[in-house]
Amino acid sequence: MSLSSAIAIAQSAFSTTAQQTATVSKNIANSGNADYSRRMAMLGTTPGGAQIVSIYRAQNEALLKQNLIGISQSSAQSSLLSGLEIMKSALGGNDYESSPSTYLSAFRNSLQTFASTPGNATIAATVVSDASDLANSISKTSAAVQDLRLDSDKKIAEEVANLNRLLAQFETANNAVKQATAAGTDATAALDDRDKILKQVSELVGISTVTRANNDTVIYTSGGTVLFETLPREVTFAPKSAYDATVTGNGIFIDGVPLAAGSGADTSAQGKLAGLLQLRDDIAPTFQSQLDEMARGLVTLFKEGGLPGLFTWSGGTVPAAGAVQPGLAASLSVNPAAKANPFLLRDGGFNGVVSNPDGNAGYTVLLDGFVTAMDGDMAFDGATGLDATSSIMEFAASSIGWFEQIRSGASTADDNKAALLARTQEALGSVTGVSIDEELSLLLDLEQSYKASAKLISTVDAMMASLLEAVR
Repeated sequence: MSLSSAIAIAQSAFSTTAQQTATVSKNIANSGNADYSRRMAMLGTTPGGAQIVSIYRAQNEALLKQNLIGISQSSAQSSLLSGLEIMKSALGGNDYESSPSTYLSAFRNSLQTFASTPGNATIAATVVSDASDLANSISKTSAAVQDLRLDSDKKIAEEVANLNRLLAQFETANNAVKQATAAGTDATAALDDRDKILKQVSELVGISTVTRANNDTVIYTSGGTVLFETLPREVTFAPKSAYDATVTGNGIFIDGVPLAAGSGADTSAQGKLAGLLQLRDDIAPTFQSQLDEMARGLVTLFKEGGLPGLFTWSGGTVPAAGAVQPGLAASLSVNPAAKANPFLLRDGGFNGVVSNPDGNAGYTVLLDGFVTAMDGDMAFDGATGLDATSSIMEFAASSIGWFEQIRSGASTADDNKAALLARTQEALGSVTGVSIDEELSLLLDLEQSYKASAKLISTVDAMMASLLEAVR
């Protein structure tokens, strides 16, 4: 080997070591960045010594796709559970002490007490007060359900705008990847940016990806609709300004195709948008129908002469049996006449039908009939998801049981999906993430390489000095 060749090899080693050190330093600097994939300098042998051939980016497509699915499922479950927890809070928390079922039990107990002592004015007033509390509980719960639907609708509008923004960013990142790949330049940073955006998109909607020539990526929804191909597809949604039991929310359309809502406590939804749709269009309306049926049951049970008696509503009629009257719960109230004269409940007279014209203090026929009717079976709409034939007491208790079953199931599923996501992220991180120990070990190796190159330079320098000395 000539001295000039030795110097060239040493210079090449210095350059290669510097690039390797820069790569390792970049890895260490991004060790806490979950969206960064580890870089490795790939070496090749040339007549002038080892040189950097390319910068390799650690990746695993199978694990990345599994991670995207995990993000979508966890995000959908979390959004569903969040809405259910808000509703649970409106019902009084863990014991559901503010639920209609709780107030219905208190009202029935007061009514039973009044039937035992029908001449007691204080107890009569208490029954009417408990009836007012019950009506308020049902109407307030109905308002809370519609507030939840409106809030979900607003979140959908926000996330649809966010999704369109992310797709526009993905177009920029995807073009950068294609251009760098086609030109043979370093595309690692652009690939990191693109994968980061994919993770954010998967939080909103379930996706799958296909990679084409020049690393071009096409995105499909989990339902098979094209979300991005060269250009982003338009995602549209028209929000509502207000909600009540008669309002149906608008759908989300991806390139003109409607996005399906999830189903079940362990929701089938992928992505936050499908979870919000399920909450707004499935769970909340079903619970609303149960409230409407409870309210209809009270109006029916306490009617007088074919018209509302103790309990009334904005419609002013007794609705047909076994069919939901949408919105009835929201306007349920106690007849003002009962507040003015609580003994109307004992004697009758809300609509001119007086059963105890003499005002006999021991008269209990109507009161006993009301208590018996509350424990007897009546027809309910099967669309509520509960038994079509049961007592109003059983129906109200079943409604809370139905809600708690969905909420507890959603909570368990949320824990499971969060754990699954954590495992997929850990598996992906073990392949693409940065290990500080590994990088520091590599730095020590590079230090030795640098020392060897420096030793070679010093040896060549000494030989050159000896040669010059010899020719003087």
